[in-house]
Amino acid sequence: QVQLVESGGGLVQPGGSLRLSCTNAGSAASLYVWRWFRQPPENQPPENQRELVAAVWTGGTTNYADSAKGRFTISYDSAKNTVYLQMNNLKPGDTGVYLCNAINTEGRHHWGQGTQVTVSS
Repeated sequence: QVQLVESGGGLVQPGGSLRLSCTNAGSAASLYVWRWFRQPPENQPPENQRELVAAVWTGGTTNYADSAKGRFTISYDSAKNTVYLQMNNLKPGDTGVYLCNAINTEGRHHWGQGTQVTVSS
């Protein structure tokens, strides 16, 4: 059974950096794409739904939200079965719970519990 475990969140000042990690701590699985989503704080407007921040395919292709381009880098370490999200030049608008999602070759989605990122002075 896949078990995604995230880590690396925390409180950081604007302009700071964090690196998030997501590891499959469960059994091996045919996971072929890994994604990071941001869930905004509860006091955000309803239209600010869970946002796809970045995605990486095990073959190396990556994709980013416009808000993440130039600041975030997603990468996958096959030896560790872990995906990373390096976040630089963080802004208050990046605040939220970051959720790791992985999809296997049968199209099944797996989710982690999330890690809180707070950008504030």
